[in-house]
Amino acid sequence: MLKKLLVASALVAVTSAAGSAVARDQIRIVGSSTVFPFSTAVAETFGKTSSFKTPVVESTGSGGGLKLFCAGVGVGHPDITNASRRIKKSEVETCAKNGISEIVEVKIGYDGIAVGQSKAGPDMKLTKKQIFMALAKKVPVGGQLVDNPYTMWNEIGKGLPAIKIEVLGPPPTSGTRDAFVELVMREGAEEFPEIKALAKKEFRAVSDAMREDGAFIEAGENDNLIVQKLEANPSAMGIFGFSFLDQNADKIKGAEVEGVKPTFDAIADGSYGVSRSLYFYVKKAHVGVVPGIEEYVAEFVSEKAAGDEGYLGDKGLIPLPSDDRKAMRESATGLMPLSM
Repeated sequence: MLKKLLVASALVAVTSAAGSAVARDQIRIVGSSTVFPFSTAVAETFGKTSSFKTPVVESTGSGGGLKLFCAGVGVGHPDITNASRRIKKSEVETCAKNGISEIVEVKIGYDGIAVGQSKAGPDMKLTKKQIFMALAKKVPVGGQLVDNPYTMWNEIGKGLPAIKIEVLGPPPTSGTRDAFVELVMREGAEEFPEIKALAKKEFRAVSDAMREDGAFIEAGENDNLIVQKLEANPSAMGIFGFSFLDQNADKIKGAEVEGVKPTFDAIADGSYGVSRSLYFYVKKAHVGVVPGIEEYVAEFVSEKAAGDEGYLGDKGLIPLPSDDRKAMRESATGLMPLSM
């Protein structure tokens, strides 16, 4: 109770300095562009069906959102951040240094990362090794690591089309980028014995570095913008969350990766090898101070939202298995602090 009173005092002090006599009465959410459509859907439903104001949701990228979230306690800092990867230990430590001692972790479901293109483009069947060869800054040629020389897809794989390698993808602050590097680039790099044999630090320097010569283009945190650019250029490809592929199935298609297409069922059963967990994090110090946080969390983890037949499924979310959902719901609504 004392902690909540202290936080409330801090909130009022900050807002009073800005000319307001009351603490913020609207939940502020930042973070992942992948989780953004799910969070927005929950926020809109929450605003319509409860007595609370509709939360404000911003798409800042997972890394950017966690940076804002961990910057401090008070009205000037967000209450919740969305993430398409799990929070890092270093980020938890940053939060703690800035007075955020209790964080509630909520795992909401799964998402795949698609390598997509316009429906007007050629069908692509890729391996992780080929994707690494197309996008890595340095690749092995003749036993030596050299600046990536490949400019056309048919140069890295028999049967691939003779079109220019041009891939739009997320920036380093994005959780989608983090997951893509971990699930595709590193596994692709391990297909080369000379890279796999490197010490961990040297291996990561090679596996994680994307080329900077125009073949890979950082397209910002807005996955919808990538979709628009793919429509305009059928030869280009893009990297984005499955939900954006699902919502734009009339315009774009996903490439096969290791013989499996990015579909709801393939991600749910684990056969599609480029999938990750999705989260949001709650600043427990703001609960009971900024109104509606507990109720918003309850809405998000409810069966009507995140269940097998929930409305988030229409947005492309792959639900957690039933037992996992029940356990997460109990943990989330009980506001159990994160333990790394």
